[in-house]
Amino acid sequence: MCPVRPVRAAGDRAESGRFPRRRAGNLWPMSVLARRGDLLRLSTLFVRTLREDPADAEVDSHRLLVRAGYIRRAAPGIYTWLPLGLRVLAKVEAIVREEMDAIGGQEVHFPALLPREPYEATGRWAEYGPNLFRLQDRKRADYLLAPTHEEMFTLLVKDLYSSYKDLPLTLYQIQTKYRDEARPRAGLIRGREFVMKDSYSFDTTDAGLDAAYQRHRDAYERIFQRLGLEYVIVSAMSGAMGGSRSEEFLSPSPIGEDTFVRSAGGYAANVEAVVTPVPEPIAYDDAPAAHVENTPDTPTIDTLVALANAKHPRPDREWTAADTLKNVVLALTQPDGTRELLVIGVPGDREVDMKRVEAALAPAEAEAAGDADFARHPELVKGYIGPAVLGPQGAQVTAADGTTSSAITYLLDPRIVPGTRWITGANASGRHVFDLVAGRDFTADGTIEAAEVRAGDPAPDGSGPLELARGIEMGHIFQLGRKYAQALGLTVLDENGKQVVVTMGSYGVGVTRALAALAEAHHDERGLAWPAHVAPAHVHVVATGKGAEVFEAADALAQALAARGVEVVYDDRPKVSPGVKFADAELLGVPLLVVVGRGLADGVVEVRPRAGQARQVPVADAVAAVTEQVEALLA
Repeated sequence: MCPVRPVRAAGDRAESGRFPRRRAGNLWPMSVLARRGDLLRLSTLFVRTLREDPADAEVDSHRLLVRAGYIRRAAPGIYTWLPLGLRVLAKVEAIVREEMDAIGGQEVHFPALLPREPYEATGRWAEYGPNLFRLQDRKRADYLLAPTHEEMFTLLVKDLYSSYKDLPLTLYQIQTKYRDEARPRAGLIRGREFVMKDSYSFDTTDAGLDAAYQRHRDAYERIFQRLGLEYVIVSAMSGAMGGSRSEEFLSPSPIGEDTFVRSAGGYAANVEAVVTPVPEPIAYDDAPAAHVENTPDTPTIDTLVALANAKHPRPDREWTAADTLKNVVLALTQPDGTRELLVIGVPGDREVDMKRVEAALAPAEAEAAGDADFARHPELVKGYIGPAVLGPQGAQVTAADGTTSSAITYLLDPRIVPGTRWITGANASGRHVFDLVAGRDFTADGTIEAAEVRAGDPAPDGSGPLELARGIEMGHIFQLGRKYAQALGLTVLDENGKQVVVTMGSYGVGVTRALAALAEAHHDERGLAWPAHVAPAHVHVVATGKGAEVFEAADALAQALAARGVEVVYDDRPKVSPGVKFADAELLGVPLLVVVGRGLADGVVEVRPRAGQARQVPVADAVAAVTEQVEALLA
């Protein structure tokens, strides 16, 4: 369990304590309020709220977390955590720790500064490319700031364990990670420094890995349920992590960087992982012969289709954009710096999705080919590129071992099956070839999932048409298999005394991302609205008025609530107007507001949920009533 990091105001004493363990049914026991609660006085709390949005804020979570005094920008993608922000972060960490402990995970903590050699052994020193923070010590030895710790976990287990009797094992840490994002954005959503929980399972059999994967999957569902986050589990690509089975936990949000698809029948996948249903080949015995035609003034697919229908109509139906074959030229840069061209053929009614391209070709980086690339390949005529100069039809190169390959690799969308007829470039300016039949007139070096996925496309499993949505990646789980253990020599002796390579799983939760996603999902136009389990406090007590009796009553109420175990923010600022206090309370987003003010003359205080109807409660009953309401919020 993770101790809460209490923020103590001057003159207040708050006992340290640990969150109680969750009982079955995903409910917190009533003893959650058994310890003394923290009492934070706004007159001394290290916080300053802002009335204006920060100039660099792009999304609501970034805007509100800065305005409410939870975080402050230190540099692009790097933030300082203030007392209120740390309290929320600690509560998120506590939930993650509790669920990891519940499945048998044991916590460790690695350094963030790591030597080059383990990452060199697995190839990731190069594969991570410019996203890796690299540095040298005074002896010019290479180090990195860890983006993730697979290598270190593997080496630690290798150092200490050698028998199948030591396994299965699950280790985890909650640690700061570093990635040199080219374009950090959206506050905590995409930063250069972030907190992540990463855990790793170690087993001797694939069945053991399957079981560990399922335990983590179930634990992640409990984590996000307890955090109060909507989530969708989608199939995903492993990317630089490697491995086989991979799933992401996404929090649906219009500002999310991940596009995912789902069907009414239950299919869900990150858009990079969507597999195109492949049509059946088409017989082409009676297909017309390919013929090259003049096609002047056709700079776009639309103008090409219009000319084709006007001057070269089909007898069976009109040509459409889906009948054109668009060949997109990309430049690939491999981790070793090698640059090569790749051409991808897709139906002309679709665009190439670069995220899908990069996922399919990782760790290579892809970009649109530039003028220098075209200058080196004069056979590529911009706007009129066709298969005749690509792949198996084009020039070939011979390697030192005698094998041959295409000088320009040509990959096709899976929909371009044998027998399909196309209009495409004739490799001459102002000319296109018509009725070019796949399988008869051209082939390719392979297929690639690169075309955009669109709403209405069929789900790969036949469960209906796809709909598109966006989400924030909250967690990612991988079956790594034996990639890292093999590279780093992690073996154990089995029951027969033979060396076997350990199989691993890797499981990550973005802790700071979870906090940002919560802020994104739980706010309104006035400010944050935290779920009770992660809020910096349970109750925000506001003293309004100038009389000493108001502040005395509010102070007594705040202290009595704290004695009952309720965490309290008390706005005791004597020279601040009620309007400012209410605005700050709504901005900070504590779940329950208690107002001590003009109603005191009638013997009542106002109790108001952050989003709900206010009620009047007799002063004598206020402590019991508020405590009961807090317990209900935490149940």
